[in-house]
Amino acid sequence: MAKVTITLDADLALEVMMRVGATSPQDAVELVVRDYLSTDRRTIARAGGTRDGERFLPKPPTPEEG
Repeated sequence: MAKVTITLDADLALEVMMRVGATSPQDAVELVVRDYLSTDRRTIARAGGTRDGERFLPKPPTPEEG
């Protein structure tokens, strides 16, 4: 897997490290990103995609056949 280098504010990195209990900033950011991705997938699977809400809209009236 390819690796990238990012720059974060030290306060932000420390805050993330404290919240996730990681000992290095790299591990902390990786954990947050992995959690975000897995949560996003679960949310879409449970709630449906963005177009899934169309099924709850009222159906337009159909012209009567005569």
